[in-house]
Amino acid sequence: MNTPAREQYLRIKAAHKNEILLFRMGDFFETFDDDAIVISRELQIALTSREFGKGNRVPLAGIPCHSLDPHLSKLIKRGFKVAICEQVSKNGESSGEIIDRKVVRVVTPGTVVEDSIIDQKSNNYLASITLEKDTCGIAYTDITTGEFLTTQIDRAHMESEINRISPSEILVTSTDETNLKHLDSELSTIEEYDFDRKKCYESLLTHFQVSSMESFGCNDLPLSLKASGAVIHYLSRQAPELLSQIKTLRTYNIHNYMSLDKQTMRNLELFEGGRWQSTDTSLLSVLDHSKTSMGSRLLRRWIGQPLLNIKSLTNRQNSVEWFHTNSLRRENITLLLKSVSDIERVANKLLSLNATPRDLSSLSQSLGIIPKLREMFFNSDDKKLIFEICEKLKTHDFTIQQINSAIVEDPQIIVGEGGVIKNGFSTELDNLRQSSDKSQNYIVSLQESERSKTGIKTLKVGYNKVFGYYIEVTKAQTNLVPENYIRRQTLTNAERYITTEIKEYESKILSAKDKIKELELSLYKDLCEKISKDVPKILQTAQILAKVDVYASFAEAATRFNYIRPTLNNNSLIDIQSGRHPVVEKMVGSSKFVPNDIELSNEDTQLMILTGPNMAGKSTYIRQVGIIVLMAQIGSFVPASSATIGLVDRIFTRIGMQDDISVGHSTFMIEMVETASIIYNATPKSLIILDEIGRGTSTYDGLAIAKSIAEFIHNQDSLGCKTLFATHYHELTELEDYLPRVKNYNVAVSERNGTVTFLRKIEPGGADQSFGIHVAKLAGLPEKIINRSHEILLDLETSEITKTEKNPNSSIQIPLFNYPQPQLDPQPQLQKLLELNIESMTPIEAITKLFELQQETLQHHEIKDSLNERRI
Repeated sequence: MNTPAREQYLRIKAAHKNEILLFRMGDFFETFDDDAIVISRELQIALTSREFGKGNRVPLAGIPCHSLDPHLSKLIKRGFKVAICEQVSKNGESSGEIIDRKVVRVVTPGTVVEDSIIDQKSNNYLASITLEKDTCGIAYTDITTGEFLTTQIDRAHMESEINRISPSEILVTSTDETNLKHLDSELSTIEEYDFDRKKCYESLLTHFQVSSMESFGCNDLPLSLKASGAVIHYLSRQAPELLSQIKTLRTYNIHNYMSLDKQTMRNLELFEGGRWQSTDTSLLSVLDHSKTSMGSRLLRRWIGQPLLNIKSLTNRQNSVEWFHTNSLRRENITLLLKSVSDIERVANKLLSLNATPRDLSSLSQSLGIIPKLREMFFNSDDKKLIFEICEKLKTHDFTIQQINSAIVEDPQIIVGEGGVIKNGFSTELDNLRQSSDKSQNYIVSLQESERSKTGIKTLKVGYNKVFGYYIEVTKAQTNLVPENYIRRQTLTNAERYITTEIKEYESKILSAKDKIKELELSLYKDLCEKISKDVPKILQTAQILAKVDVYASFAEAATRFNYIRPTLNNNSLIDIQSGRHPVVEKMVGSSKFVPNDIELSNEDTQLMILTGPNMAGKSTYIRQVGIIVLMAQIGSFVPASSATIGLVDRIFTRIGMQDDISVGHSTFMIEMVETASIIYNATPKSLIILDEIGRGTSTYDGLAIAKSIAEFIHNQDSLGCKTLFATHYHELTELEDYLPRVKNYNVAVSERNGTVTFLRKIEPGGADQSFGIHVAKLAGLPEKIINRSHEILLDLETSEITKTEKNPNSSIQIPLFNYPQPQLDPQPQLQKLLELNIESMTPIEAITKLFELQQETLQHHEIKDSLNERRI
């Protein structure tokens, strides 16, 4: 790097202080100064230095251009942003002129497009969020597929919606950043003016070339417009060449879909499951038999966004049934889908003119299956089940013809080396190739002809980049060299020569090569521009093929695992006969899994109290109910012998124990926060799944809280929803005695001669034992510990009976605060506490309210003490 190049680097770096600058120099991307130190450390590559100015050594580290992608992937995954600076002129430092360079793209987590970096089966979303009082605007795009969506929602729903989208990067202002740091995505702070409403509106109009945003459905949604405009502004700076891939904006309403919060997605193991959060033990792994990347991405979106509309769900079920009823038909279609490439991403590469020749070849092959698909659809007797697909699936003869007439059958990846455009497509290109071939044939025959002319048997014709074509003769035979040979280079054992004739043919070859490269690039670019006009239709076809893939995938799962089509309605009844947990059944085998029934409704069994031993299957049972309902509401068949599902608006879960050390939250605190969120957000149409509420604190505190929560869910008019409540607190079975819609169930256990067998069967009635020591024995604890546990348990049980007989009040927990325990009904204070909208309160408001409740409670005690004194 000479001084002018160094100055150029420093000038460009000043404009990209927050990114690692990869500075193209020949065949390497170089980094300097602090950037070099960073990539040397992160990528484990050599750190060197170079002197610029007297005594000023600058750190240096470089990446070969051909291996950029894997290094780029590591940097992006580790949270870095990378500015790629390319050479944009043909001059060079070697000729004394500085190469023109500019940053062509800034790569961030949400703007990655490289196939080798992004997950082909998942979307890579760039999102933006803008907040205003209790309202939130969200927009997100996947620039590799062209999706661009926006919504305006209540702030309370923001986190669950962002968790569903799972963006790689979120654009926020510095003002909002503090409020959004808890989100599990990379936050990128942009300027406030990028969210300016007027500027955003005008930018959207300009980008989509329209006079109003009304046709996009967000003209009257100011925060949606701001969030969407911010995405356009960000891309125009970071990756302007990718903006062409965003052709439309879709406004959606989250109330058309079931909202799933983060803990429900985790607890039901929708995308990851098991102890190690593996994708192999998730619902997605059970249902995903798709053959295309497009199908896998769509399936993931459907699982995260269950429907609430009966008509839409019925249409999905009909399509699944069409594939399910005829296995041979399904096999033939999935065989065709195996040859389909990622049409969505190829089509979007076309829009930015980044598609490779192999992309075009795969696109032609993929679109070529459509006539066969249409024939299978239209020739079926039950085509009415998939009428929508039949109507919308169109052929693409023009695109296929253009590609097949221009591109060779097995093209090179790089355009311009002569191996992409077919012979016969361009007369001019054919003539250039013929001229080049003729000149090259002369060079090939030159070695034999010169040996024959000169009698030099060891004469060789060679080529290098410095001298071009040359004739090499060993020094022992230089006396035979003719006069027309011109010496160009002396080696240790040989001399190299040229001739006027060789240079003439070399000039023809190189000239033809340059012209061929230039013409092939031009022809290829023209072809891409022609085909790109068909991209909107191609993307529609891609969406239909993705749906076909998902329907076939659902049908394949139904066939393999014996699933049935559920009956859906808008009633409150959930009636599942012989239901199974799809993931557990797949892991242990259908012959070993014990199916169970369930009947829940707001009118009858609204709250099921489920008791039973550890490891008997309580958690599996309550989760499988939630999973079956969710499967039904994405259009899938379900693991049961029969199922009638009244649609639920949300599924809430509180399962498992975890701390959040980063914010100082204990297991119990997390449990209470999540439970409070359920209480505040559930409606009578919701399904609540609670597992071991209250176990994070002392026995009596936990029991009191668990019982109070169960009563509240049952009695509150604004709640009263279907609830599964698994617990070890056998005392909760008493609720059935005085709450009409509470029913007790337990997991059956067989105990004979000290041996316990878990039957995995759910039956009416409560349980009164936990068999914890038996579970410890199954886990492999030493026999000495097991025997001692039995002794201690017997002592404790005997001691507890004796203490209770002597002093009925001896089991009361020691109070935390130093004042008498309340003897009056504590329900008024508890009711006020439960009615607080904690999410909308500031810390000061929360402390003030807590103080007020404390004072009311103390006053409550004083009244009780006064009454007691009067009695005395």
